[in-house]
Amino acid sequence: MFDFDNSFARLPERMFERQAPVPVASPRLVAFNAALARELAVATADDGDGDGEYAAILSGNVLPPGAEPIALAYAGHQFGQFVPQLGDGRAILLGEVVDVRGRRRDIQLKGSGVTPFSRGGDGRAALGPVLREYLVSEAMHALGVPTTRALAAVTTGEPVFRDEPLPGAVITRVAASHIRIGTFQYFAVRRDTEALRALRDHVIARHYPGLASAHAPEAALLEALLEAVVAAQAALVARWMQVGFIHGVMNTDNTAVSGETIDYGPCAFMDAYDPATVFSYIDRRGRYAFGNQPGIAQWNLARFADALLPLADDGPAAAAERLQPRVEEFMTRFRRHWLAGMRAKLGLVGEEEGDAELVQELLDAMQAGGLDYTLTFRQLCAAAEADGDAGGDVTLPGLETLGEWQRSWRARLARDARPPARRAAAMRAVNPAVIPRNHQVEAVLAAAVRENDLGPFEALLEALRRPFDRDLEGSAYAAPPAAPDPRYRTYCGT
Repeated sequence: MFDFDNSFARLPERMFERQAPVPVASPRLVAFNAALARELAVATADDGDGDGEYAAILSGNVLPPGAEPIALAYAGHQFGQFVPQLGDGRAILLGEVVDVRGRRRDIQLKGSGVTPFSRGGDGRAALGPVLREYLVSEAMHALGVPTTRALAAVTTGEPVFRDEPLPGAVITRVAASHIRIGTFQYFAVRRDTEALRALRDHVIARHYPGLASAHAPEAALLEALLEAVVAAQAALVARWMQVGFIHGVMNTDNTAVSGETIDYGPCAFMDAYDPATVFSYIDRRGRYAFGNQPGIAQWNLARFADALLPLADDGPAAAAERLQPRVEEFMTRFRRHWLAGMRAKLGLVGEEEGDAELVQELLDAMQAGGLDYTLTFRQLCAAAEADGDAGGDVTLPGLETLGEWQRSWRARLARDARPPARRAAAMRAVNPAVIPRNHQVEAVLAAAVRENDLGPFEALLEALRRPFDRDLEGSAYAAPPAAPDPRYRTYCGT
């Protein structure tokens, strides 16, 4: 099924534990990502392999040829508190494949049973959280956000026990890698410079090969790696902010050095715009609120810089002084990416000095008016196309509270020579009509878990895979909740 080439498993064995998945009673394939399978050069069930074989492999009951199952070691800051040993407590990395575009990808089973890092947990996952990760990660991919992907979901035929018995499931996750800031922290806190250096070299070769040089001084190599990871995270978090995504648990063990979104636990998309929005039930103080995400990303990157210090050949104090400016560059990089994306969302061509203020005035007005983040930007696409775009007072239903702001916006648009229809088309290409609305996600998960009905899940997934389509405007999938529940919370699924 997979043509494995397992580079991480060739690293020093203290970076992981060799651990086979724990078999399950009666696996059944309930979702399979045929498009992703083609990227990975994997035959699909429609090619004659059958659900039985796929279910057996993707549940962990059967190891495919070439697999070298391992559970990765890592540490992490969880809500600001350092935990020196975490690791894959319910996930097994089967191995790596090189896809049809030459990209190395991890194939990981999540929910595949206990490992040496389970810390008393059962190592399993419930069907609801598995389908949530499947939905949201595929939606993020369709939105153009770097992310892990879902290849398959398999039910196990066994219950998992949380507050109540729930159907068990395993998700097959595909990632550029599962190496986290916490992976570096694991070896830094143990002063294991040999493993830390091997990890650094592996990450550079795998994710940032342009940095590799046999003759590069140690100090320059560390600085270049930190700068590359800072740049990747700045671009990533800017995309989160542009689509209204809230990760929910931005611990350093959930921050991938590749710059992909990873670990979809208590994540959610914002409805009405408010930078203080929190959905995660464990984030009681709002550490990871929507508006805090850039600052937390920078904090995490400072911890990454700390973890690199044991490798410095000029001593930790001198290295810290050199690396600090790279961490401080995050906000400049983030702000540049974010503002460029917001200009595109508003149909602004070129760069003008007042653009940042124009964006902020809109966000302030949206917050004051309780306007839906996604729907407002999509409605502005139509407003940009309406007659009077060169300074008139056209206001579409739903945008009444933005009348004064619209006049400033239209004056800015008037300096763009593009026809209104062309401008609106460009805006619709970056402003989704459809996101994973919390109330809709909960409804399809309830149907799958309580009624064994995957039809609503499949229909929502199909809509989320084409988020920019005009055909979906005005559909049920584009509608915000009729009465948002301020008590709504998401859960990590462990």
